[in-house]
Amino acid sequence: MEQSLMDKLTILADSAKYDVACTSSGASHPAKRGTIGSCYAPGCCHAFTADGRCVSLLKVLMSNCCAFDCSYCVNRKSNDVPRATFSPRELAELTIEFYRRNYIEGLFLSSAVLGTPDYTTERMLTVLRLLRNEYHFGGYIHAKTIPGTSPELIQQMGYLADRLSVNVELPSEQSLHLLAPDKGRHSIFRPMKQISVAGEESRQELTLYRHAPKFAPAGQSTQMIVGASPETDYHILQLSEGMYQKYGLKRVFYSAYIPVSDDTRLPALDTKPPLLREHRLYQADWLLRFYQFKADEILDKDNQSFNPYLDPKCNWAVQHYGLFPVDVNRAPFEMLLRVPGIGPKSARRIRDARRLSALGLDELKRMGVVLKRAQYFITCRGFSGAHPGRGSAGRERITRALIDPNVFSAGAEQLSMFAPPAVDRLVEQGVPPRAAQRMVREEAVQRLARAL
Repeated sequence: MEQSLMDKLTILADSAKYDVACTSSGASHPAKRGTIGSCYAPGCCHAFTADGRCVSLLKVLMSNCCAFDCSYCVNRKSNDVPRATFSPRELAELTIEFYRRNYIEGLFLSSAVLGTPDYTTERMLTVLRLLRNEYHFGGYIHAKTIPGTSPELIQQMGYLADRLSVNVELPSEQSLHLLAPDKGRHSIFRPMKQISVAGEESRQELTLYRHAPKFAPAGQSTQMIVGASPETDYHILQLSEGMYQKYGLKRVFYSAYIPVSDDTRLPALDTKPPLLREHRLYQADWLLRFYQFKADEILDKDNQSFNPYLDPKCNWAVQHYGLFPVDVNRAPFEMLLRVPGIGPKSARRIRDARRLSALGLDELKRMGVVLKRAQYFITCRGFSGAHPGRGSAGRERITRALIDPNVFSAGAEQLSMFAPPAVDRLVEQGVPPRAAQRMVREEAVQRLARAL
């Protein structure tokens, strides 16, 4: 039975939902006469542009008919699911019609491996050529690179898309060999290296020739599945740091594994997605990119898992409490970034403002410092640091200020999305959610207080 365009869209948009690598555009090219659409660096899927507009992407697969049999993937060839494939013309016209109706601002295009990586990429390239050359579409396009694609096709795709990405999928070669035997480390990191080198060459050419063609001007990203394989948080964070340094990635995305198949190599079907672990990885990733932390400072060989009750920055501060308090009027910028309650923006404001005059609590508050947390770690003009009290009571007061509010949603009748396993276990035993959160929170406060 022939599928309608809407049938295909329903199947292929649903198949794309597990790919989380959607973020701000990272590249700008304003609308030009004779073209359709534009691209703004801060605008993309569920984000806002500088003029306040909420923008979105058409997130879809070219096809979910896959020649690979990755055990963790819902589109694997051995899975019995509805299959569909867009023709390049269908997908290009669908994108343009959605844009004209103001449904979308851009396209996020990926695909299962239809036959071979090269054949799949050629079909995706046809879509991009139709959009750019025939329909003169100037909006944002994020294209997924299929592992194993030839370098020539990747090069062509880079000149048509704003951002490219190659999914690492699993954090180690052993897990990749076990769960995705059709993929290999080389087939993933070779195109990642090519994109990095070609992007740098393009930026150098643009410094000499203003109208030189741009290669993936928004850079590249990747995605890892968390929880499908036994690698530790420390291993994943080290891998992310290495990819940022070696390939100049714009972003590493982490996707909590959702069980989609009954396989002895994978977690059981009733296993809950590790959302708290994913949340902590994103927080630690932020520290790597904006707070000048190293992976070995956040976790180490003796502590390879994140603290479920403290975010990684607060956990570091607790473990290095002897370094505090610091004087915000004298402390190095790098140390300001490590104070709980001070972010990159407020740290830069402090650095600039203290050149003119000494800062007090009122000035820090206006700069965006979260004094509820920072007061125990700083001194400033007219303030010698908060004194929580002596002994265990004082340490508990500090811990209560630091504990992650996302983990314990105060007063809620239902569990937080990031509830730690200890809360889940109590709820399974019949304890009401609010009581379970309160019990685990008090136990966590006492335990963390002893670490200070």
